[in-house]
Amino acid sequence: MKKRVMVQLAISDGIKSVFDGRDDIEVEQFSELSEDNIFQHIGNYDAAITGGAAFTPRLIEAASKLKILSRFGVGYDAVNVPALTKAGIPLSVAGIANSVTVAEHAVFFMLALAKQAFLYDRETRKGNWAVRFEQPAFDLAGRTVMVMGFGRIGRRLVNRLVAMEMNVLVHDPYVVQDGIRTAGATPVDDWRALLGEIDFLSINCMKNEETTGMVAAAELGAMKKTAYVVNTARGGIIEEAALYDALKANVIAGAGIDPFVVEPATADNPLFELDNIIVSPHSAGVTEESIFRMGQIAAQNVVDCFDGKLDPANVINVEVLE
Repeated sequence: MKKRVMVQLAISDGIKSVFDGRDDIEVEQFSELSEDNIFQHIGNYDAAITGGAAFTPRLIEAASKLKILSRFGVGYDAVNVPALTKAGIPLSVAGIANSVTVAEHAVFFMLALAKQAFLYDRETRKGNWAVRFEQPAFDLAGRTVMVMGFGRIGRRLVNRLVAMEMNVLVHDPYVVQDGIRTAGATPVDDWRALLGEIDFLSINCMKNEETTGMVAAAELGAMKKTAYVVNTARGGIIEEAALYDALKANVIAGAGIDPFVVEPATADNPLFELDNIIVSPHSAGVTEESIFRMGQIAAQNVVDCFDGKLDPANVINVEVLE
């Protein structure tokens, strides 16, 4: 009897590359992702690949056959992990599929901000070449950046920033600090005490109770007026209202923001009124290559679970494998 997989997003080439060779697996795409619709059908499936849709205790209780929930991506704040764990269902993520992609996006934000990319583009089109002296760009080399998080993405970002000859500080109390030193960076414990010394603050940590609202008015106010913040992690780690106030009052020089509290962000978001911020549509992890890799790994996690060889490195609630 074929195993059935619910795919809660478009079936990408990466997903197809894994499932097309499996005659024992039946894949079905779901586009109507209301909780009620998923609830009606989830009990018929052996696995589900989820995008951004919420996976609630109600759905988990109804998923009587589910052997794995595989995330297309690495974030899982919409998934109730304790309920999955209680049910004995592993939650897998796409590993390092988009780690390089997000790291590159953070570097892109820093370069665009340092090199006055959007201002120069706009003024050059007007024939204003004097802008290069009136508002000069600056080098990243020699500048100090604090990276918040030394996980899959943070490690790759640190490697790139060190290669660009930046002074790299890293705060992550949950990793071996010698690993940070080996990467050429400096581990810091009390990151707030050093906010007045940095030129960039890059958010690359998970969103949880500890990190939600972690960067608010007090933290932004402690930074230099010439400093920038970059967020390629999750909306809400930086308080949006506090960021708006800080940017509008020139408490800091600018920001690069990819995720938002409300997504898709609407056109009336106050941040969009400002000229000293660069934004993107939560696309830091989205490129042609990463889309393929995320689909491929998400599908491979499902297949490996069925075959009894799921990689624990890709499992969030690894205790269920025991």
